[in-house]
Amino acid sequence: MTLMTRVLSVAALICATTPAVADEFVTATSEEAFEDVTFAVESAIVGRGLVIDSHTHTGDMLERTRADVGSDVVLFDGAEIFLFCSAEVSRKVMEADPTNIRYCPYAITVYQRPGEAVTVGFMHRDEPTMAPVNDLLQGLVADALAG
Repeated sequence: MTLMTRVLSVAALICATTPAVADEFVTATSEEAFEDVTFAVESAIVGRGLVIDSHTHTGDMLERTRADVGSDVVLFDGAEIFLFCSAEVSRKVMEADPTNIRYCPYAITVYQRPGEAVTVGFMHRDEPTMAPVNDLLQGLVADALAG
């Protein structure tokens, strides 16, 4: 058996034994100012006693490098991503399935396309063991947009 045949056999086996997962990017919109929505998301996360590991300014980076990559398209008026974890929720989902480590840290994205409302979103993981994370993220977005 050649190396290529072995690689293709392993790839076929992985595809045959890996369940299809239909993750979904869940979003909600707000007519509030971008800065107010990002502050509300940050406050919702911190308000639950969670620590933000990283707060990326993705929109600033894309705008700053737009000409450098030869583009004239303005993608966002603002775009930021909050990365964080919950020791309690993470332990629960990883005790149920240790491979859930691949989803940590969790992210909430806030962005605004030119001329549009602000969008807040997160990846909803379509695995039963990830339900606590989905609930946490949904709750944080609801808290942020409620007030």
